[in-house]
Amino acid sequence: MHRRLSLLLASALLIAVAVSILSPPAVAGDAAAKETSPAPDITLARDDHWLVIKAPHVPGKEIRINYLEAYCRTNSTDADWVQHTTVGHKTETLSATDKQIRLRCQVKDGLVVEHDIRAVADGVTFDLTVTNPTDHKNEAEWAQPCIRLGDFAGAENDKPDCQDIKLERAFIFLKGKLATMPTQPWATKARYIPGQVWCPKEVPRTDVNPRPLSALVPDNGLIGCFSRDGKWLFAVVFDPTQELFQGVGRCLHNDFRIGQVPPGQSKKIRGRIWIIPADAQKLVALHSEWLKAGK
Repeated sequence: MHRRLSLLLASALLIAVAVSILSPPAVAGDAAAKETSPAPDITLARDDHWLVIKAPHVPGKEIRINYLEAYCRTNSTDADWVQHTTVGHKTETLSATDKQIRLRCQVKDGLVVEHDIRAVADGVTFDLTVTNPTDHKNEAEWAQPCIRLGDFAGAENDKPDCQDIKLERAFIFLKGKLATMPTQPWATKARYIPGQVWCPKEVPRTDVNPRPLSALVPDNGLIGCFSRDGKWLFAVVFDPTQELFQGVGRCLHNDFRIGQVPPGQSKKIRGRIWIIPADAQKLVALHSEWLKAGK
């Protein structure tokens, strides 16, 4: 009896030791759970012509987009922006909650563009329907959402009139790798300076913003930046993409391509913003999943 009791006690002791070794302390477990807890909800708002992404967990707490800054004609790389390139438009809000905003743009060439914009756990989704209800060709073949990121990424210098975000925190993808700005070579000549444009290989180089046009061809439609505290990244893509653009409003652009929409027909355009922890490999994986989901 005594021997059996001793064996039982010894077995219980061994189990207790094993559990203590395999199980992390309660305090460490709580800390790990806190580190991986989900970020506060991302929400949306409409403020005049601004689309406001409210993200209280990141520097600046919100990201504002001039949505939309302009609808644009082709043959724009060396043309007057106001007199030639921009096609006028009016935007109306069809509905708005903190999770979904629906807009309709009436473009002066007759195009009608409906935007379904939704806040999701790690960013924002865009689903656009472009319709040509007219009997003629459309003039507007691409469009510019202007994304202001100075509060998120910081400015190139501390002067109040500084127009550039902190370039070393901004990136595109070149030759299979994340490439921070200024990418080399950095173009400096154009109708309007400064800034930088990267043209995808499938887009005519005559049909982009009249800012300095890089000789470099981006791998994909991703453009983004890291936050000023280094903890977060912001990235945007539209499919199809017209151009990537680092602008002079402390802004970054993925400007979407419309192309020709035959009279009486429609086409779809998708977009995605990610606001995630600063993990470039995770961003690449998310982008790949997003592309596959759209096929």
